[in-house]
Amino acid sequence: MSRSQRIGLLLAALLVAVVAVVIAVASGGGDEEQAAQTTRSTTGNASEAGTKTEANEQPHETVPPESPVTRIQIRGGEVIGGPADIRVTKGDVVRIVVSADAADDIHLHGYDIEKPVEPGQPARFRFSADVEGIFELESHVAEDAGRDPLIGKLTVEPS
Repeated sequence: MSRSQRIGLLLAALLVAVVAVVIAVASGGGDEEQAAQTTRSTTGNASEAGTKTEANEQPHETVPPESPVTRIQIRGGEVIGGPADIRVTKGDVVRIVVSADAADDIHLHGYDIEKPVEPGQPARFRFSADVEGIFELESHVAEDAGRDPLIGKLTVEPS
């Protein structure tokens, strides 16, 4: 092999090494520094035991899942799919959305909550189920027209 061929091979090897270093740094290389940082963050005195986190772990807050929403639709004065059967446990958050194609007043007995509903503006109920029992959700317009006013039944069971 001639001298110029050896120099060419050395330059090619050097180029490959430089490209490898650039790729390693760009992809978050520096594993030794990261390992040292992780070791520093997970070691300490006995009073800190149980409170350690990894260097890249962020503290977070535990958020309870949002309660399900019961959706009720009133069309032509009738409840689509029949009256809703809503079952919860005492202490649960109850969420009900009632939409209608005509103006109405929706009343939840027992909790004595009344909300207006209009086309495009649903009645939204959100409350804590703190009273046990079975409670009717009724349409005042249907009741005034002599039709069955029941659009749903809420059952709150003991916790």
